[in-house]
Amino acid sequence: MAVSTGQVKAAGGAARGSRRDSPGRLRRSIATHWYAWAMIAPVLIVMAVLIGWPLVRGLYLSLTDATEANIGRTIGVNVIPATYEFVGLDNYLQILTSSVFWDKLLWTVVWTAACVVLHYGIGLGLAVMLNRKLRFRSLYRVLLILPWAVPAFVAAFIWRYLYNSDYGVINGFLKMAGLTGVGWLDDPTTAKIAVIAVNVWIGVPFMMVALLGGLQSIPAELYEAAEVDGAGPWQRFRAITLPGLRQVSTTVVLLGTIWTFNMFPIIFLVTRGGPGSETEILVTYAFREAFTGIRNYSGSAAWGVIILAMLVVMAVGYRRTLRSQGDPW
Repeated sequence: MAVSTGQVKAAGGAARGSRRDSPGRLRRSIATHWYAWAMIAPVLIVMAVLIGWPLVRGLYLSLTDATEANIGRTIGVNVIPATYEFVGLDNYLQILTSSVFWDKLLWTVVWTAACVVLHYGIGLGLAVMLNRKLRFRSLYRVLLILPWAVPAFVAAFIWRYLYNSDYGVINGFLKMAGLTGVGWLDDPTTAKIAVIAVNVWIGVPFMMVALLGGLQSIPAELYEAAEVDGAGPWQRFRAITLPGLRQVSTTVVLLGTIWTFNMFPIIFLVTRGGPGSETEILVTYAFREAFTGIRNYSGSAAWGVIILAMLVVMAVGYRRTLRSQGDPW
């Protein structure tokens, strides 16, 4: 018994020693991989300055009643001190209990789901087409990727002109066909369809390129073996193409969801949130809170924190779902 007790004590001492050595392991890791740490240090510093500090500042403002009237500022040689106060979670309670938030959240979810589904569906169809041997395939790839190369604000201004009720090209074609023009941006339903169409036009090339790369990584021998076994085109697509694109699809769908959820320029530049505020999503409404009328900095910051929290929860839940299904991503 004495021997076994001594062994237990020795094991406990070794465990405590290993815990005490953990900081030493960190120091040894830094000493061993100092070059890697030195390479990423500038990036970490820049991210801390450009992302970390504004995030902390916004979180703090969301817990106050800061507005344009009580925030500190300097006018000439006169320094006006800040007079806003800490109010805790009042801003969050006010937002979450308002009908405006739930209306904007519903439209944001519909907007995001419609755009991502169309992005993926059209992008996959084009990728499958371009993965085959076609004449002028390189030309088709260049033409289809052009919308992605155009800056979002340029595309928004172009589409706003196309949708113009009086001078727009779309209504011009309708009138040439003997039809009446449509006030695309004047009606809530057509305005929502219009912004979805613009975002789909911009986002499809990214999906197409990413999925085309995934298709080209699938071994051709799998298709040949399936064809020999008598599998038809749809069976090959379902049994080989979709599983082969799984890892690429999970990544691009997550990225597309985050980008579309926060797609500020398309909504703001094409419809400016109108008519009224029917096409405003969460991020555009948060922008209005901070930069229009009596600027409500604390309310806008609270909207931003809520948006960030929803995206984090969605991303974490998405990853856990994939891992539960055996996906290593």
